[in-house]
Amino acid sequence: MTNFLIPAVVLLILVLAILLRTLVFPGKALAISRRQMNAEIYREELDKLALERAAGSIDAATYDLTHEEIRQRLFQDTLEEDDQAVLISPKKTIIGLVLFILVISSGLYFMLGDATRAVQQESEKPMTPEAVQKMVSEFAAKMEKDPTNLEGWAMLGRSYQVLGRNAEAQTAYERAGTFIDTDPQLMADYANVLVINSNGNFAGKPQQLINKALKKDPANPLALWLSGVSAFNSGNYQAALKSWETLQKQLAPESDEARAVAESIAEARSMGKLPAAPTKATPPLGSSNSKGVSGIVELSPAFKSKVKPTDILMVIARQPGVRMPVAVLKTSVAEFPMKFVLDDSLAMNPNAPISQLTEVSVEVRISKTGMATPEAGDLISAPQTIKVGTSNLRLAVDQVRP
Repeated sequence: MTNFLIPAVVLLILVLAILLRTLVFPGKALAISRRQMNAEIYREELDKLALERAAGSIDAATYDLTHEEIRQRLFQDTLEEDDQAVLISPKKTIIGLVLFILVISSGLYFMLGDATRAVQQESEKPMTPEAVQKMVSEFAAKMEKDPTNLEGWAMLGRSYQVLGRNAEAQTAYERAGTFIDTDPQLMADYANVLVINSNGNFAGKPQQLINKALKKDPANPLALWLSGVSAFNSGNYQAALKSWETLQKQLAPESDEARAVAESIAEARSMGKLPAAPTKATPPLGSSNSKGVSGIVELSPAFKSKVKPTDILMVIARQPGVRMPVAVLKTSVAEFPMKFVLDDSLAMNPNAPISQLTEVSVEVRISKTGMATPEAGDLISAPQTIKVGTSNLRLAVDQVRP
């Protein structure tokens, strides 16, 4: 609305400036009033009368009579309201004209604006099921007049499918003919309708459509789901598992679809007595593919009672002789012994990673607060200087910082 209002105001100001320019800035031609013009005319007549008297063209009596008449006419005309005053100070005219234009333009704007908003609000109203049904019926009537429009029949089939009118959807898909074969999603949709209409029977055309859809698009979600259901119903649990696990990788882990697929996978494993999915081994803390240092942190039995789960454990690597660490692993205290890896992913400065060093000094500190600065009472290990690439380092936490 603001985008329209600002240009409208600017345009209104320009129009008013053009209309009122002659009133606000009158030209020099309007500087002489009508009263001044009359006085000038009568003065010329008096001068002419005086010349005629001097030349002897008229006698004294005629001169006096004519002179008196001209003076009376001059007096009467100069008593009339001076229209030049209105032109020089046109305040009422300007104010009236401005108010008139503002009232008219504002009225038109709000009338038309309300109408526009009403149309917009009407278009934003959600469509009712009845309105959707009517639109689909009108589309179907249009397609009957254009039976060669295969793409239109495919669209009509999908529309019927969305409405749950599967029998009509099947007919529309059939009339779409070869156009179905150009789109894997349409083939999967068509197969789904055929399976529903045949009470879950995948034999024949439904299976053919699923296979063709997966050949064109091996990652099509609906085709993968239907393929899994078909294999499960026929007792081929291994094939069902393969299709559903492929589908599972595409779904958001916390979505309803992912949970439903996970349940189907578990059922396929159970029915087929298939082994559980192998669990990935948890990599050591801080592990990556870059060159670094790895090993085990051990806790002295004498200090087990002094460590709480809320304590923070830090494995720190420094370049020998340099106080600033090159890599730090910071984690909550876990069970001991604990595996660790210090590598470039834990670098304090990306421009100085541990992989570029030949040797480092490594130590462990267990802190109650997790502060970077060592504190009295921290449990520590003795620092060890080793070559970068060492993978069997053992660090024993067996000291208390004084």
